[in-house]
Amino acid sequence: MNIFQLLHTCLRSILRNRMRSLLTSLGVIIGVGSVIIMVALGEGSQRAIESRITAMGTNLLQVMPRRQINVSGANVQFRFNALTKPDLQKLKDESSFAAAISGVTQSNLTVVAGEGSAQVTVQGVEPDYLIARSWNVETGDFFDDDDLADRNKVAVIGRTTAKNLFGDADSALGQQMRIGTNYFTVIGLLEAKGAGMNGNDQDDIIMVPLDTAMTRLNNSRNINNIVISVVSKEYMEAAQKESELILRESRKIAEGAAADFDIMNQSDMIDMASATSKTLTTLLAAIAGVSLLVGGIGIMNIMLVSVTERTREIGIRMAVGGRKRDILFQFLAESVILSLMGGILGIGMAFLVCKILSMTGIPTSINPLIVTGSALFAALVGVVFGYYPALKAAKLYPIDALRYE
Repeated sequence: MNIFQLLHTCLRSILRNRMRSLLTSLGVIIGVGSVIIMVALGEGSQRAIESRITAMGTNLLQVMPRRQINVSGANVQFRFNALTKPDLQKLKDESSFAAAISGVTQSNLTVVAGEGSAQVTVQGVEPDYLIARSWNVETGDFFDDDDLADRNKVAVIGRTTAKNLFGDADSALGQQMRIGTNYFTVIGLLEAKGAGMNGNDQDDIIMVPLDTAMTRLNNSRNINNIVISVVSKEYMEAAQKESELILRESRKIAEGAAADFDIMNQSDMIDMASATSKTLTTLLAAIAGVSLLVGGIGIMNIMLVSVTERTREIGIRMAVGGRKRDILFQFLAESVILSLMGGILGIGMAFLVCKILSMTGIPTSINPLIVTGSALFAALVGVVFGYYPALKAAKLYPIDALRYE
């Protein structure tokens, strides 16, 4: 029996019981579709997380004071050794891998303007902050070193803040707003950034000169954190070690003693997020893959039933010259075709579901390798679970098969 005769015979047998064939393939359809969808969701989430981390800035290091625990009797107290302007200045003077460095203070304050008031995140930053965070001013200007030195009351705001305070974002330029007891003039409007790592709106923000925020708003000499943009990704590790040495010297921390600050590496953040996402994706895909095995068991069950139903047909084929090998290949091919049909329908279902999810705002990313692998695995399921019924059919004795009623 040549390949074309084999396929023709198998398809005729499968189409003779269309509904049963479809139901037999249902487990494989669900299994293949589930695996592709789960992996697509995992990879889509991973890319979204990486995109949000990258949006924080290019080759970014963040220096933050470390939380320290003091235990006194039954009381547990947390304290921070805050970063200071001398720490910031020493980094600027001695860092050899930095493209931009900026100190940052941050607080949530009530801001009053023409259209009403709102609770807004107010950041005190330096001009290099835009470079470090890969941010741009869409309209107007950003404050410069003179504004920083003179502690001028100027501000650059996000589009969400502009809309909340002034009704129309484009009309915010030149307007005044009150932060605490101080009136600030809006000199620039930031480009839209969207949601941040924790889901907060990055466009609901006000930026003012660092020294202005420290003296006029916070009345503090402390800096919340320092951001450093490294000149190239290949120097990230070297820049992190250098920054740690500079800050240890600035803060008089002996070699070998625990530092009272942390330096977060953007590359480490991306690797950690990717590793976590890959682990979850693998787990979900493995759970979904169980349904493929269930589908394979369903195929084996139906093929065993089919062998029993077609015992007389098998006997006739053997009586007219059919070899055991032909019978084996026929039933094995039927099993593989049923499984492959389920795989193809499962792939189609997965593409449709992923398209719907993308339209609703849920990120998905279909990996062609996973699609190909799922189809091949479906065929393998057909071979593995179809072999025993095919072997059973091939081992039937022609006389016994012809006598079967």
